[in-house]
Amino acid sequence: MRSINEIIVHCSATREGQHIPVETIKKGRDIDKSGAHTKGHNRNSIGICYCGGVETDGKTPKDTRTPEQKESLLHVLKTLMAMFPLATIYSHNEFANKACPSFDATEEYKNL
Repeated sequence: MRSINEIIVHCSATREGQHIPVETIKKGRDIDKSGAHTKGHNRNSIGICYCGGVETDGKTPKDTRTPEQKESLLHVLKTLMAMFPLATIYSHNEFANKACPSFDATEEYKNL
């Protein structure tokens, strides 16, 4: 198993309310393989992505998470923190000049 010290939350930058088929989002990597989600941080991190992140105009950043997405994301992050208790949760925008994930994940999940 890789040494994980960062969990980085992303958004897919898809429009609010846009339907994303399950087949499209089942393209992630196994947890034991390095991702390609945050330049310079992939070796020792896990990237988590929720569908959404922009308004219906397709440009304006917005926290579009539904209550179900918030619940699921919290569950996934709690599970990962149990597996990697020394990891810190970050927002992608802390490492890249982007709005992603369109909310402050670091602050929201600081107590996990």
